[in-house]
Amino acid sequence: MRKALLELLENTGQLEPEVIVLRMVMATVIAFFIYLSYMLSHEGSIYSKKFNVSLMALTTITTAVMIVIGNNIALSLGMVGALSIVRFRTAIKDSRDTIYIFWAIVVGICCGAGDYLVASLGSAFTFLVLLIFGRIKNDDRLLLIIRTSRVNEERVEALIFQYYSRKANLRVKNTTETTAEFIYELSRRTMQRAEKRKAGSGPRKRITDAIYELGGIEYCNLVMQNDEVSS
Repeated sequence: MRKALLELLENTGQLEPEVIVLRMVMATVIAFFIYLSYMLSHEGSIYSKKFNVSLMALTTITTAVMIVIGNNIALSLGMVGALSIVRFRTAIKDSRDTIYIFWAIVVGICCGAGDYLVASLGSAFTFLVLLIFGRIKNDDRLLLIIRTSRVNEERVEALIFQYYSRKANLRVKNTTETTAEFIYELSRRTMQRAEKRKAGSGPRKRITDAIYELGGIEYCNLVMQNDEVSS
């Protein structure tokens, strides 16, 4: 029993060079589609060409690692132990980047194990899903930030309720002895509908104009929330 176990651990199961080249070529081809998908689904300052190239390299590296450990049990156990001490500290700017990292790793595992069908079909479905839904952005949210004197605290709250009813969510309210700061979250559609509704009864008045008419307003800012987070 001990001898059979020792022979199993020492079995390297060397692959032919043609097989190794085929697996690496397949991984590179599919990695190109990952590169293309990332480029199509990202735009603007959120797109990182370096990260996109890193995805291709991650696919081929994972394939090479799988070719090595897939034919040697002892080496695979040692590789798992070595990789378990690695800690990645790179911040992910976009939640979609995590999807692409896992996609690259899975393709590398499949190609390294010689399962090209799963790698190809899985990548094709993932490519279609990201192509259709990957360009969806979360740019519809707005933050309305108001800083005023404490005497206007109730008047500001009443004005926001008058314009947006319950559709403006109060996220933050900071107060001091003399000032009060409000941060409301609302959608662009809610703001446009409120302004059109107010325009129906008279001259069109923006929410910022109505706020400044209260008097005692230090500042009123509108900030667009999106998915572009700088590192």
